[in-house]
Amino acid sequence: MAVDLSYSPEVQDLTQRTRAFIDDVVLPIENEYAGDIVAAGGDDLRRELNAQARAAGIFAPHAPVELGGLGLNMSDRSPVFTAAGHSTFGPVALHLGAPDEGNVHMLSHIASAEQKDRYLTPLAKGEIRSAFAMTEPAPGAGADPNALRTNAVRVAGGWKLNGVKRFITGADGAGMWIIMARTHGEPGDRGGATMFLAPGDAAGISVDRYVHTYDRAMIGGHCEVTLTDVFVPDEDVLGEVDEGYRYAQVRLGPARMTHVMRWMGIAERGHEIALDYVSEREGFGGKLGDLGMIQQMVADNEIDLAASRALLTRACYELDQSEHASNSTSIAKTFGAEAFSRILDRCIQMCGGLGVSEDLPLARLANELRPFRIYDGPSEVHRWALAKRAVGRARKQREAGVKHV
Repeated sequence: MAVDLSYSPEVQDLTQRTRAFIDDVVLPIENEYAGDIVAAGGDDLRRELNAQARAAGIFAPHAPVELGGLGLNMSDRSPVFTAAGHSTFGPVALHLGAPDEGNVHMLSHIASAEQKDRYLTPLAKGEIRSAFAMTEPAPGAGADPNALRTNAVRVAGGWKLNGVKRFITGADGAGMWIIMARTHGEPGDRGGATMFLAPGDAAGISVDRYVHTYDRAMIGGHCEVTLTDVFVPDEDVLGEVDEGYRYAQVRLGPARMTHVMRWMGIAERGHEIALDYVSEREGFGGKLGDLGMIQQMVADNEIDLAASRALLTRACYELDQSEHASNSTSIAKTFGAEAFSRILDRCIQMCGGLGVSEDLPLARLANELRPFRIYDGPSEVHRWALAKRAVGRARKQREAGVKHV
């Protein structure tokens, strides 16, 4: 039986309306402010664009329908999120950017009814933003989550949290926090972490500074945060105590794929800009697009985009089947992150001097893409995990008497 890779008419229509909204409403603002979300208005702009997206019927396509979203599964999110990603402001405009989108997804699956009322409902509706606080300064948790040092101690009625977090996206102005802290064992031990919920104004949470990075389209920055005796009542423990890493997997795989979707939109946009340029630019007796070296770059872009879409489609299918999808999400994330940077680099090269100028957005789009090879797990860590699992499978097969000759 043939595999159906088509999208329903409803999803196709939503994708087209999203792309039209991005082109007509969002891109002019992004271009006017050179991709700087703070200069463009920050949260005031977010609220304005959210209202317009809501009126257009394209707001929060991932969020539960009962909370004002469109309730799309992972597979159907792909073309819509990619269309939104054609502008670096698009994810903010439709309320499908990181970390809010991943936090909505996780809270929808894990939070208690009371937690959903207090935290998920205002977040899904765009009334507040959120932050997911796991990463720490060295020697704390980063690509290795087992190095977690933020500490949670049992007290009457709940827990007290102490530690320092770094690279916390959206921290400045967050209306709620999901905080990963150690409740068992020592740094370096496997497991022993718990997720805690806290309101944005919880006592003891201090946003100390922005860690300035290449990308400029994230509201609330990437910040360093200090936690000093932050009290979290028992009812705000998210999931079970000591099971934080297991519950975090509900978020991490899907969030990696929605990152791929959004950044694929940037790669597609760059490719479209370069194609427009080389199809019209005269040089060496003809159009640049008729030259073999240019055609090779165009073809390589087409290959990278097609391969990224195929890997993303497979990973989303597995996630929609409630599979763990560890391999497929790592493969899609690693390939996509590297492919998209390759695409923008070729686009810049094809456009020559204009490519590195501010007359075109290609150079700043390349800057937006570069961190993706680090965010949500560096490429090297995903490769290590993929290889470790593959070698483990081979050993088990050998022990079972299976030999490949």
